[in-house]
Amino acid sequence: MKDHVVIRVVNLEKTYEETAVPVHALQGVDMEIVKGEFTAIVGPSGSGKTTLLNIIGGLDRPSAGRVEIDGRDISTLSDNQLIDFRKKHIGFVFQSYNLIPVLTAKENVEFVMLLQKQSKERRDKRTAELMEAVGLADRMHNRPSELSGGQQQRVAVARALAPKPDFILADEPTANLDSKSTSNLLDMMARLNKEEDITFVFSTHDQRVIDRARRVITLEDGKVLSDQQHE
Repeated sequence: MKDHVVIRVVNLEKTYEETAVPVHALQGVDMEIVKGEFTAIVGPSGSGKTTLLNIIGGLDRPSAGRVEIDGRDISTLSDNQLIDFRKKHIGFVFQSYNLIPVLTAKENVEFVMLLQKQSKERRDKRTAELMEAVGLADRMHNRPSELSGGQQQRVAVARALAPKPDFILADEPTANLDSKSTSNLLDMMARLNKEEDITFVFSTHDQRVIDRARRVITLEDGKVLSDQQHE
C-alpha cells in the first residue's frame, strides 16, 4: 500500500523534570511517516531530534501525546511488551555502531533473530542475504575490531534489517565516518530504500545525509519548524 502510515506522532511533548529548570525537549510535535520514505530530521543541538527518535523507537516515553507504530499506540505497552515490540518492529542504527565486540559480523547480524528464537537455517539464510546486500559477504567471520568504521556501520545496518522491521531509525549514523565511508553507507541505504522499499528515518547534522533525503523535517526548540519534500 503506497501511502501506508508506519509512524504517526500526535501532539508529542517531552519535559525533563530532573534538572533545576525543567527542559521542554518536545513541544506539540505532529508528523506522519509513510512506508518507503527516506526522511531526515534535522536541527541544531538541543532542538529535540534525538529525543524524538528515542520516543518513536520506544527507548523513552513521552510526557504527553502519543506515538503509533503501524496503528498501535506504543505508550500503552508495558516495559516488557515494549522490548518485545522493538525487537519485531523497529531497527536501530547508532552513531557508535554498538556492535558486540566478542561476536563476529555474522553473529552480530543474527543476534536479534537468535533472541526471537528463529531457526538456525533461517538465521543463516537471512544473514547471508544481508551481508551480501551491504557488500560484506567476505567479512562475515571478522570481529568488529578487524573492520573499518564504515564496515562496522554497514554491519550495524544489516543487524537492524535482520528481523525485517517496519522501519529503521538511524541516529547520526555518519558522525564517526570519513567522506568515502559516508558516501558508501548512504549509497547502500538509498539502494535498500529504493529496491526493497525499506523506510529510513535519520536524525542528523550531516549535510551529506540531508542532501540525499527525500523529506527533511526541521526541528527548533522542540517544535517542527518546517517539513519539506525533496525530489
